[in-house]
Amino acid sequence: MLWCVVLSKRSGKPRRLALSAACKINLVLEVLGRRDDGYHEIATVMQAVDLSDRLVLEDANVLELRTTASDVPTDGTNLALKAALTLREMAGVSRGARITLDKRIPVAAGLGGGSTDAAAVLVGLNRVWGLGWSTARLADAAVKLGMDVPFFLHGGAALATGRGDRLAPLTCSALSLVLVNPGVAASTAEIYGGVVATMYSDGARAQGMATALRSRQPGRVAASLGNTLERVASARYRVVEQMEAALLAAGALGAAMSGSGLTVFGIARSYDHARQIRARVTRARWGCWAVRALRGPAIRMR
Repeated sequence: MLWCVVLSKRSGKPRRLALSAACKINLVLEVLGRRDDGYHEIATVMQAVDLSDRLVLEDANVLELRTTASDVPTDGTNLALKAALTLREMAGVSRGARITLDKRIPVAAGLGGGSTDAAAVLVGLNRVWGLGWSTARLADAAVKLGMDVPFFLHGGAALATGRGDRLAPLTCSALSLVLVNPGVAASTAEIYGGVVATMYSDGARAQGMATALRSRQPGRVAASLGNTLERVASARYRVVEQMEAALLAAGALGAAMSGSGLTVFGIARSYDHARQIRARVTRARWGCWAVRALRGPAIRMR
C-alpha cells in the first residue's frame, strides 16, 4: 500500500506522514582498538540497501508506538519511541504522535533496523511538528540515540570512524546483494566483548573498500570485504559460516557478515543474479532477500 502525506488545512503541516526506513550492511568493519570511554575505535564502510521498515506518524495528543512485530518492544527501550522522546525534549515542545511501525527488517541482525527507525522518526516528526530543523541539527539528536543513527539521516555509502559517529560520504556503486538471516539474534555487546587485541587492525581495509566502490566493479568490492566481528560471531554461532558457504556455493562473488551479525550478505553480478542466488539458498529456517544498494536517502517519504 502506498501512503500519502495528509496536510492540515489550517497550518499546511502534515498531520499524517508515511516513511520507508532502509537498513544497511557493513561492507567492511575493522576494530582499531579500545577507547578510554570503554567503546571501540572502528573503521567501517556502511551501505544502505532497499530492505525497509515502514512507519506512519500521526499527530496525536499522546506519544505512543504500535508495531506489527510481536518481538519488538513498544516502550521507551524502543529506539523509535526514544527518538520521539529525545526530539521532543531537545525541541522543548509538548507535542504527541502515534507511531505505527511495520517491521520488515530482522531484529538484532546487524542491519541497523532500530537505528533506521529512529532516524525516520526524527525526520518525520521534524515535519509533523513543524520544527524546521536542519539535517545537521537532527544529527545532534541522532548521535544521542546510537552510533548508526546519524548515517541513516543521509544514506548512500559512508566511511564511519571513531565510535562510528564520524561520517565521510563515499561513491555509491550499483551493487546487488543477497541478505541471509538465520532467525537467531545476537547481542552486540556480546560480540564486541569477544574482540581481543590481536584482532585489531589499522583501517587500511576500510580505505581499500572506499577505492573498490569508486571502481563500480562488483568483483573488486567482493574481494575487499571484511569484518573483524565475524571472527567472534562465527566461533559462537556456526550458522554464520554455513550461510556464507551457501552463498558462495550459489554463485556469490564474495560474502561477509554485517555489523555484529548475524546477517550475512553476498555480492552478486546483477540484480537478476542476486535473485538467482536467493532462490538457491532459501531455506525454511533462513530469511533471504535480494536487494539493491541505495544511492539516495535511506529515509524516504511514501
